[in-house]
Amino acid sequence: MERTAQRATLFGLLAILLWSTSVGLLRSISEHFGPVGGAALIYTLSAVCLCLARGLPNIREMPARYLWVGGLLFVTYEIFLALAIGLAHTRSQSLELGMINYLWPSLTVVLALFINQQRASLWLWPGLALSVAGIIQVMKGDGSWSPAVMWDNVLDNPLAYGLAFAAALIWALYCNLTRLWSEGKNGVSLFFCATALVLWVKFSFVSEAPLRFTFPATLQLLFMGLSTAVAYSAWNFGIQRGNMTFLATASYFTPVLSALIASLCLGLQPGWSFWQGVVMVVGGSLLCWFATRHSG
Repeated sequence: MERTAQRATLFGLLAILLWSTSVGLLRSISEHFGPVGGAALIYTLSAVCLCLARGLPNIREMPARYLWVGGLLFVTYEIFLALAIGLAHTRSQSLELGMINYLWPSLTVVLALFINQQRASLWLWPGLALSVAGIIQVMKGDGSWSPAVMWDNVLDNPLAYGLAFAAALIWALYCNLTRLWSEGKNGVSLFFCATALVLWVKFSFVSEAPLRFTFPATLQLLFMGLSTAVAYSAWNFGIQRGNMTFLATASYFTPVLSALIASLCLGLQPGWSFWQGVVMVVGGSLLCWFATRHSG
């Protein structure tokens, strides 16, 4: 039994590692296939892999609110995040946008106060402030900071930054409503199919170059599609039979791992200010989590 728990925990850690590759791979694939075409290919392959691994859920057995509202939030989040990273003007900007996404753990705890009546200590608010300060640190780079400089940074690519911030908020909302409405049901494979369908519809209306498959790009695409299916399955096994507390804590370090892997994958060398911001985001998330554990 102990060996099974250890193996399950390792599978959970594998899921965290695989999810940490998503920002770098999303950017690399979108550079080759285009922001919309690349995202459509990724989610199509991921949907196929998830359906083969988990099958499609029985729609009639799923709570209606979770199916429609949760499904809409899931699809919107996946599309917003993929397009935000794909629409970044530079690889360095895509790294910033990927980090903005990691505001969701802190936002999830804040929304849980109102949606799921989660109790939390006053440490929640310093934790949220630290996460937001970390995002500001990431966005300012190694130069000086002022509200005007920050605003100019956002105005350089308002659509991408808007999508990234919206994605973080939407995923936090999805996590809370899923807990409230899902009744233990899992519609992820169905939601991935819907995401792929919406992206292909959008692809038919945009003027992107025709899809051109090369060996390196196809390998990246195959890896991301397969890794998504493996990650979801491994995480499920990990949280069901492994050390849930350890895995929950480990998941908060995903931004560091994601930034490191994306930097290596995209050939970037972020400055010290960027890494300071990443650590602040992680610290803020952990503080928010700690606030829910010591709410008495």
